[in-house]
Amino acid sequence: MPVNLEYPFVGAWLVQNSPSNRVPSHGTQLFATGHAIDFTPVDGSGRSTPITFSTLFRPGLPEQFVGFGRAVTAPVSGVVQAAHDGGPDHAAFRGFPSIGYAMTQAKRLREGWPGLAGNHVVIESGGVFIALCHLQRGSVCVRPGQLVHCGDPVGRCGNSGNSTEPHLHVQAMDSADPARASAVPITFPGGLPRNGSIVHS
Repeated sequence: MPVNLEYPFVGAWLVQNSPSNRVPSHGTQLFATGHAIDFTPVDGSGRSTPITFSTLFRPGLPEQFVGFGRAVTAPVSGVVQAAHDGGPDHAAFRGFPSIGYAMTQAKRLREGWPGLAGNHVVIESGGVFIALCHLQRGSVCVRPGQLVHCGDPVGRCGNSGNSTEPHLHVQAMDSADPARASAVPITFPGGLPRNGSIVHS
């Protein structure tokens, strides 16, 4: 049975890599990501940042994206099991493949889960562990062992870890250790949204 989550944000967010479209949603079961989903903050036109000729070829500052720094909240009530902060928000790149980004990706893969998740929070609720990843450096405002209620702030949307633009990665696991965990299916109010849809919360 999927675990029921509330949307961990307010405003308009674009759905990407949804398990409603395919499983594994991110093309792999590694680190329990088989049922993970991504949400990218967008403006009223459905864009995360204006697209120009320059953005196709050059990385940009994460601050240029409308969602950088948007509040991220707990999607369930539970106890914080992990809270990682301090990783950098690197340049964002949405254009053609970047050799520079590919080189940094290899380093993240060697670092395992911390390198891929970037700044993150994991909340345990009813034996299921919910991870919120790619948070903004310095924004994590909870600590391990802390009780949080659904809707409480936990951090802000960033571009840390394996992220080409500011977005929020959400996944559920059956263990606090992503290297050993299996993915747990998730759902949200109204059902699991599909790729390309924009959810408002």
